[in-house]
Amino acid sequence: MTDEQSRRPGDGPAGRPTLEEVAVAAGVSRATVSRVINAVPTVDPRIRAAVERAIAEIGYVPNLAARSLVTRRTDSVALVISEPPGQGAFLNRLFTDPYVGRVTAGAQEVLRPEGIHLVIIPADPPGHHLVLRYLRQGHVDGVLLISNHSADPLPRQLHDMHVPAVLSARPARPVPHSFVDVDQQAGARIAAEHLLALGRRHLATICGPQDIPPGRERLAGFRAAAGGDVPYLAGDFTRASGESASRRLIERHPEVDGLFVANDLMAEGAVRTLRELGRRVPQDVAVVGFDDSSAALDARPPLTTIRQPVEEMAGEMAQLLLATLRDPRRTPRSVIFSPSLIVRQSA
Repeated sequence: MTDEQSRRPGDGPAGRPTLEEVAVAAGVSRATVSRVINAVPTVDPRIRAAVERAIAEIGYVPNLAARSLVTRRTDSVALVISEPPGQGAFLNRLFTDPYVGRVTAGAQEVLRPEGIHLVIIPADPPGHHLVLRYLRQGHVDGVLLISNHSADPLPRQLHDMHVPAVLSARPARPVPHSFVDVDQQAGARIAAEHLLALGRRHLATICGPQDIPPGRERLAGFRAAAGGDVPYLAGDFTRASGESASRRLIERHPEVDGLFVANDLMAEGAVRTLRELGRRVPQDVAVVGFDDSSAALDARPPLTTIRQPVEEMAGEMAQLLLATLRDPRRTPRSVIFSPSLIVRQSA
C-alpha cells in the first residue's frame, strides 16, 4: 500500500480531507476530481457521480481561494445601493425601504441555487472610492446596481472597469449595461384611469424625484391620462416626504379628491397626513400608491396600488448577470415588466 493510499480522510491541512483523498476514494486521478469540482462539462456522467459520492462520503470541502485562482471566479455578486449626494441614509433605507428588501429576496432566489453569495454594499458619496476599489480588486464577479439619481457615475465607471453589471432601472444616461424595469408610464396611467373611473375630478400627484427616469415617467404618465395640467409636488420616496408633500399639496389645492403617490412609502405618509387634516380616505380623498410593497398593507386603510413585480424583476436581473458572466461578449438587454392595479380600501 502506498503512502498516499494509507492516508486517512482528514490528513490534510487543518484536519480537512484533501483533493488527493477524494481521487483515491473515487478511483480517479486528481485532475479528474478537479474537473468535476470546476464543473467541466466533458466529464463522463458515471465518473462525475463517483467523484460526487466520494466528496460526500469523506466530507471534502473545496479550497475556494485556490479554486478562484484557477477559475478567476469568486462566486460572489454585489448588490450595490447607490445613494445621491447629501442623502447619506443607506442604513435607514436598507432597513425601512421595502423595495430594497424585495430586490434582495428576488436576487437570492436565483443566486443561492447556483452557489453564489450576495454581498450588499452601500455606495454613498463619502465612501464611493472605497466601493470602486473593492470592485476593482475583484472581490465579486459582477454587480446588481440600484441607482436612483441621474448624476450617478457608477454605471459608466463599472463599464469602464469592465465589471459585469445589470441595472435595476433604465439608466438616466445611455450606458451599455443590461437593465430591468417596469413600464413606469403605463402604471401611472392605470392609476389615473382608476381614480377617474371612481368619479374623482380634482386629481393631483406626489411624484418621485425628477432627476431620475422613474420619477419623470410616473409623473408624465399620470398627467397625460389625467388631462394634462394637474397639481404635483415631488418627494424623495421616503415616508416623511410623503407626509410633508401631501400637507403642502392640500393647503394649496384643498379641492383635491384623488391623489396618486409615486410609491407606497410616500403614500402611507400621505394617508397619515390626510387623516391629521381631517380628510377621510377614500371618502374625501382617494389615494393610489405604486409598488405593492409591505407599506401598502401597513397603511390605514390598506392602499390601492400599482404593482410592480419587484421580486421577479430582481430575479431577472440576476439571470441576466449570470448570462453575462458565462458569455462576456453577450449583447446588453433590456427587460420591461408590465404593471397591474391592486385594489384595496384607499381608492
